Amino acid sequence: MSNKIILPTAYFGPISYYSKIVNNRVTLIETNENFIKQTIRNRCYISGTNKKLRLTIPKQKKNYNKSIDSVEICYIENWQKNHWNAISSSYNSSPFFTYYKDDFKILFQKKEKYLIDLNNKAQNIILKILQHDSTVKQTTKYEKIGSFIDLRNHKWEKDIIKNYEQVFIEKIGFLNNLSILDLIFNLGPESTNYLLKLNIQPKESKK
Repeated sequence: MSNKIILPTAYFGPISYYSKIVNNRVTLIETNENFIKQTIRNRCYISGTNKKLRLTIPKQKKNYNKSIDSVEICYIENWQKNHWNAISSSYNSSPFFTYYKDDFKILFQKKEKYLIDLNNKAQNIILKILQHDSTVKQTTKYEKIGSFIDLRNHKWEKDIIKNYEQVFIEKIGFLNNLSILDLIFNLGPESTNYLLKLNIQPKESKK
């Protein structure tokens, strides 16, 4: 186990994101950086019936150059309904969807003002399901370098994970490093053991 890592906030982050959390003693979630477009900060990927699907939380346009903790969610379109419908359609036949669906559905029934608040609530639910004792807390200031493993700009799509049974694997093959939702709905209580064994080791930050 490494001592400390620092991660960006994430909307239902990828599987390798959570493997890093459970395999490190302390995880810091960066809340003082500027928002970075087209990243896991406001998007995730799930398995559709024919291909990988991207779910993106829309932001208020005025927020693009703001600190991540000030980015406001836009509700002009009913993205909550669209996201939940996509998740339900994709995982309704998965082994553990019925068991966990109510835990996640509540996230799409309240309009959080700030992206960071929604991500934090989603993360709390996920960590409760994973039942792991790693320490996860938020940063209090932005540190460019320090005594931590810096994964704020990590390329998550390059992480190759071990195959597991997915809902549509026979039809479209295994989809690599999807949202943690995919793992939880397919493996249920075994998700944490899978993440512990995965343990993709990041590189140390430069000092």
